[in-house]
Amino acid sequence: MGGFTSTAPVLAGRIRGIPTFIHESNAVPGKANRLTGRIVRAVMLGFKECAPFFPKTNTEVTGTPVRTELVRLDQLVARQKLGLRQDLATLLVMGGSQGASGINQAMIKALPFLRNVPLQVIHLSGARDERLVADNYRRESVPAHIAAFHHRMEEVYSAADVVVARSGAASLAEFAAFSLPGILIPFPYATDDHQTRNAEIYTRVQAAILLKESEVSGELLSRKIRELIEDPERIRQLTPISSRLAPKRAGGHVTPTMERYTTHEARL
Repeated sequence: MGGFTSTAPVLAGRIRGIPTFIHESNAVPGKANRLTGRIVRAVMLGFKECAPFFPKTNTEVTGTPVRTELVRLDQLVARQKLGLRQDLATLLVMGGSQGASGINQAMIKALPFLRNVPLQVIHLSGARDERLVADNYRRESVPAHIAAFHHRMEEVYSAADVVVARSGAASLAEFAAFSLPGILIPFPYATDDHQTRNAEIYTRVQAAILLKESEVSGELLSRKIRELIEDPERIRQLTPISSRLAPKRAGGHVTPTMERYTTHEARL
């Protein structure tokens, strides 16, 4: 799946004559996958737009697998589990494993402009900013479920209508699996700016709105949130577009792909 730890096993497999494969989830591959992509049987891709980075290697678009426990719940049940109202549009705000602070600060700046908007928020802030985030929601009287993390992500995804988040490949795959449109603020320090490239794939088909962190103001972010929340018909139009970006059973495509390449070689 990439990263420097993947290089040694792939090289060892090459030396031993053992079939090796890699999976690249992002639109732009990392250095490890660019290197090992030259010597594996095939590269499996999360996005077809990544294929040109592997011109001399077999590529297969499998999509990015999501965890099997991420199964959609009834929205009303999910909201009840989180102590949320059933009748309010619900915004999910999350920063992912990196860059939560930037998302938190952007949302804090937006809150004064969202006081009278009919919405509620699920905000996963990370441990460091949890108290700061909670204090700001309380001060601005914006109803919210705030937590550092939530270990049953199927609940928050099922409860939400729209998401504000980073654009890491794994997160995008999960948003698409739950048909969540949203506002993407790429982590600006990601290698090769790959989060922006990921987000552009979603914005190109109008499944998301792309905002650069350097350009985000509280007024701009709140305006984009209001444009979605106050237009339920637009959300209904965006939802199936987002869903189409998630290959069904991506995990189920990986093993048959590996078997196809190894079985074909065995026949030869």
